[in-house]
Amino acid sequence: NVVDMAAEMGVEVLTEGQYRWLQTLAALDTRTSSWLKTPDKIRKLGGAVYGERRYDTVFIGANSAPSFYSSRGFRALLKV
Repeated sequence: NVVDMAAEMGVEVLTEGQYRWLQTLAALDTRTSSWLKTPDKIRKLGGAVYGERRYDTVFIGANSAPSFYSSRGFRALLKV
């Protein structure tokens, strides 16, 4: 579970808004995708949100939470 892994690391999974802002700084996830913080409403229905960049455009999508993709990590926020 990405949320638990992030908590163990002492970081927070990025929200969609934070991810879109990060993408203005550099083109990330052009060959992969990253899990993002998923709104409770979607999580309660079994979904999970991810982001990626293709065709010079940021896309946000969703999969079922148990989906496993070996190349999908997550982007995180570290507060200091």
